[in-house]
Amino acid sequence: MSRVALIPGDGIGGEVIAEAAHVLEVAASRHDLPLETVPFDLGAERYLRDGTTISEEDFASLRDDFDAILLGALGDPRVPDNVHARDILLGLRFRLDLYINHRPSVLLDPALSPLRDPPPIRLDIFRENTEGLYAGIGGRLREGTPEEIAVQESFNTRRGVERIIRAAFEFAEREGRGRVTLVDKANAMSIVGGLWRRVFAEVGAAYPEIEQDAVYVDAMAMDLVRRPGRYEVIVTANLFGDILSDLAAELTGGLGLAPSANIHPGKHALFEPVHGSAPDIAGQGISNPIGGIRCVAMMLRHLGHDVAAHSVDEAVTAAFLAGIRTPDAGGTSSTHEVGAWIAEAVDSR
Repeated sequence: MSRVALIPGDGIGGEVIAEAAHVLEVAASRHDLPLETVPFDLGAERYLRDGTTISEEDFASLRDDFDAILLGALGDPRVPDNVHARDILLGLRFRLDLYINHRPSVLLDPALSPLRDPPPIRLDIFRENTEGLYAGIGGRLREGTPEEIAVQESFNTRRGVERIIRAAFEFAEREGRGRVTLVDKANAMSIVGGLWRRVFAEVGAAYPEIEQDAVYVDAMAMDLVRRPGRYEVIVTANLFGDILSDLAAELTGGLGLAPSANIHPGKHALFEPVHGSAPDIAGQGISNPIGGIRCVAMMLRHLGHDVAAHSVDEAVTAAFLAGIRTPDAGGTSSTHEVGAWIAEAVDSR
C-alpha cells in the first residue's frame, strides 16, 4: 500500500490539488493500485488560526508514514513574510534532504511557446536542492545604517555536488537521453565552479556514450531562447536551477503546465506544481491544473506504476489536442472541466 499525503496549500493551490488528487484516485482505481491519500491541514489558514506552520508531529508523520507528498502552491498576502511557506516547503526540502529537484519541460503545443517556430522541446533540469545560496548561511552587520553589510554564502559540498550530478547522468542513461549539460558560473565563481567541473568530469567518465558539455549560466539563458532543442538534461546548482527552470517552463507554455519532483531516492519524495498561489485569481475556477496533474504522473512513475503514469501523461496530451484548456493556455475550460476531462480519459484507457 502506497500512502500519499495531500497538502492543498494556499490560493489556487487547493483548486489545483483537488483536480490532481481526483486524477490520482481515478488512475489508482483504473489500474488497481493499492494507494491511499490523506489530507493534511497545513497552510496559511492553519497558521492564521493557531500560529502553526508545521508541527513536529506533522513533520514526523510526513517523514515516517508516507511514500510521497503532493503539495500545492504556498503563499498568502495575509501572511506578509510567508513564514508558513518557508517552514513547510523549505523545511520539508531541507529536513528530508530532498536533494534532487527535477523539473521537466515539454512543449505540448508549439502555439503555447513565445518562440517563433519552436523546435520540439523536451528538457529535464536537475537542480541541487539543499545547498548553494539557499542554505541560509550568512548575516548582516550594521543593519539599517549607510554602512550595512549583507553576506550570503554559497555552500557546496563534494558529496552534494556528486550526488546531483550522478542523478542527472543516471536519468539520462535510463531515459535514453544523449546529452547532459553542466551549467555554472565558473569564470566568476572559480572555487565553487571548479568543484562542480571536476566532479562533473569524474562522474561523466563513467558515461562515455552520453555527450557532455559545460555552459556558463548567462550563456545558457541566451541559448535556451535561441536553440532550446539542443539541450536534453541540465544539471546545476540551486539558484541557477531555480531561474533556468522557470525560463524553460515559459518556453514550453508557462508555469501553469510545469510539474516538479523533490526527491531523496529510496527515502522521501515531494511533488509540487511550479506555479505560485496566485491569490488574485483564486476562487474563479480558471487556474490551470495541468502542472498538478503532471505531478501525479511523476509521482506514479516514482512509486513504480509506469503504466498508470503513462495513462495520465497520455490523457494530458489528449486534452490539449481536444482543446480542453484553461484560459492561460488559450482555452475556455474551467479548472474543474480540465481536471474532469483528464480523469475521464484516464479511466477509459
